[in-house]
Amino acid sequence: MTNTKPKIALTIGILCISIFPILVRLQLTGGLISAFYRMFIAAILLLPYIIVTKKFQLPNCKILILAIISGIVFATDIAIWNVAIQQSSATQATLLANLSPVWVGLGSFLFLKKKPATNFWIGTLVALLGMVMLVGFEVFTNLNFDLAFTLALLSGMLYATYILMSKDILSKIEVLSFMTIVLVSSSIFLGLICLLTEESFTGFTNEAWIVLFVQGAICQLTAWLLISYATQHLRATRVSLSLLGQAVLATFLAWLFLDEKMGWFRIIGAVFLLLGIRITFYAKTISFQNLKPKP
Repeated sequence: MTNTKPKIALTIGILCISIFPILVRLQLTGGLISAFYRMFIAAILLLPYIIVTKKFQLPNCKILILAIISGIVFATDIAIWNVAIQQSSATQATLLANLSPVWVGLGSFLFLKKKPATNFWIGTLVALLGMVMLVGFEVFTNLNFDLAFTLALLSGMLYATYILMSKDILSKIEVLSFMTIVLVSSSIFLGLICLLTEESFTGFTNEAWIVLFVQGAICQLTAWLLISYATQHLRATRVSLSLLGQAVLATFLAWLFLDEKMGWFRIIGAVFLLLGIRITFYAKTISFQNLKPKP
């Protein structure tokens, strides 16, 4: 029962980020400026609390640098994924970005002490099968190996890198301190990128400002405080695969609000995806030895 709170936090965090693809699809602002305000709004909401409660603890130089790099990696991921969605189909971009569990599994195997268990690889295969069914096999036949494809694939790799880095850093500092460094460094980095690319920081509609605030307050601050807490207490591989659950919720929300198709094949795919996630949380290691015939 010790992992109950992190699991609940992870579930709520996934719910919060699931609305993000729907908001991006509205295209009320450019992809880069949307990424900037997502991080900046989250930062200005968190900073007053950190200052008043004195919760922030400055880590040593090495951890501080790693946390800043994590913020830049995450900011780059969000910016690239936003652009990929707006330059291709949201389905293709979401699919490629959500290959991150594979990269996390490989990264964990190569760099972390705790290696992915058999359950993770079985769960990953089942979940990826569900993902394919959810987005539709036609997506693969229609993949355009263009700049948007490359950006979406890169986004998944950056996402995995962030999860692996944050897992290591969060074993050494508290969640609020880590999130503060990530949000501030991300905001500064994306702000500079927007200045260099001459993005407009103002002149949006009221609807666009509301969407930007929701992205910052809900999709970023609330979601990633909860996910960072879960990452601190759960395996990085489990967290990354569980984040695939956002695809199920995003698909349902797209059907509900954007009139996207939601047939039985997609529903079955969603079931497979969630089953794959559940397998990774199964307490006992799945073994195939019992399936071998006795001599």
